[in-house]
Amino acid sequence: MGGNSKRNNASLQNYLIMNRSEFMFVLKSFFSWRIALFLILFLAVRFLPLQQNFLGGGLGNYISNPFLWAWSNFDGEHYLSIAQNGYGFGERAFFPLFPLLIKSLGSLLGGNLISLNIAGNMISNFAFLAGLIGLYKLLKLDFSEKISKLTIVFLLLFPTSFYFAAVYTESLFLMLSVWAFYFTRRKLWLPATVFGILLCATRFVGIIILPVVIIEYIFQNYRNKDILKSFPWVTLTIPSGLAGYMYYLDRTIHDKFAFYTNLTTFGEQRSDHLITLPQVFYRYFVKILPNLNTTFFPIIFTTYFEFFIGLTFLILIILSFRKIRWSYWTLLTFGYLIPTFSGSFSSMPRYVIVIFPVYFLVAKYLARFKFTLLVFYLISGILLIISFTLFARGYWVS
Repeated sequence: MGGNSKRNNASLQNYLIMNRSEFMFVLKSFFSWRIALFLILFLAVRFLPLQQNFLGGGLGNYISNPFLWAWSNFDGEHYLSIAQNGYGFGERAFFPLFPLLIKSLGSLLGGNLISLNIAGNMISNFAFLAGLIGLYKLLKLDFSEKISKLTIVFLLLFPTSFYFAAVYTESLFLMLSVWAFYFTRRKLWLPATVFGILLCATRFVGIIILPVVIIEYIFQNYRNKDILKSFPWVTLTIPSGLAGYMYYLDRTIHDKFAFYTNLTTFGEQRSDHLITLPQVFYRYFVKILPNLNTTFFPIIFTTYFEFFIGLTFLILIILSFRKIRWSYWTLLTFGYLIPTFSGSFSSMPRYVIVIFPVYFLVAKYLARFKFTLLVFYLISGILLIISFTLFARGYWVS
């Protein structure tokens, strides 16, 4: 037993090893991105008027130190509030793992609101760096060094990538999903399951990791006559992360689906019943875009941006059908579809940043066209500057 345990640990350690040049590329990319975001924030604070609602830590804290509190604007306020006071009105749409981590680390740092904010920032940034490392390792299983590096760059340049540095769940979700996928590809089912359970406790859409894992297993073993005999049954416990939260909701407020019904608290465009994708497009073409307030730039930018992202990702899903692994396509498709069931593309520019297959899809295509690649860098970089500037100064982006 002891020998087997040592061999298993050694095997796991081998899968976690990353050579120095690859690690340094990821590390340099991460810090270059963080420095760029700081410069954007510095300029935003100096030149863009402040919108005084939904600021991280409240108006007083934000004004005293915008370079700390800007990262917890909008939803970040809710995560800090849950970590400090527990769930309040309408906040059950926010899953528990992230605020629990903030509370645990924040308690060690002092337990006050500033400590919780620092903890949230630390968790997001460390999780994102771990996610980038896992993503690079996952990419190297299928792609060249060039495509792998381009994919990392595309992720960092995505117009809403700044959410990975904010007090939001995006970085934690990306890290957990990438490593769950990586361990699945390596047939290490126990760590894949653990990461999957945690993923389901981070956001509802995390439940898609279960069919992704099953599809990947089938893809790896479809020629095996004993495919069911060797099936990793432990992976079927992945939904327990969601089930545990639903049990908590049922015991506390007698509504096990409060994470969905509470969505209407966060915008008139959202619905508390399922809306199909054609209905969402209908809403935008007939109701939302024609009646848009064209006198306020943040509303114009955000609405057209979320519609553009919704349309673009649908096209990518269609074009990538049968051209990538079924597990990747499943992640891409359902990661896109599930948020639309609320009846809107609102927040879609943020939701899609964790659907990592899209980055290598774009990298594979644009790597062949240098001029198109440069144009993509320019446009994406400009959109990132605009998006983060608006978010940092209290204007709704996603």
